[in-house]
Amino acid sequence: MIEPDPLIRQLREQISDNDRAIVEAINARLKLVARLKGYKESRGLSFVDPEREEWMLQYLSRANRGPLSADGLKELFEEILTLTKREVERGS
Repeated sequence: MIEPDPLIRQLREQISDNDRAIVEAINARLKLVARLKGYKESRGLSFVDPEREEWMLQYLSRANRGPLSADGLKELFEEILTLTKREVERGS
């Protein structure tokens, strides 16, 4: 399906590029978290660190310049954390 309107086509291409970048970033995050999990477990440490998660949410909230709302950011990263834990466990 070719979009005849050049602006719509351009914006959709940019959205697709951003979506691909998001997938690449999530995959990179998963690899890093898997490495961290293995390292922590080899030293008898707990994988999940609620204090670190809370710090991360606060850090990202301060860094967020919008238009993503504070509530939207919190919801997004809570989902990312849940997904990350689930995906890393699958890879174990």
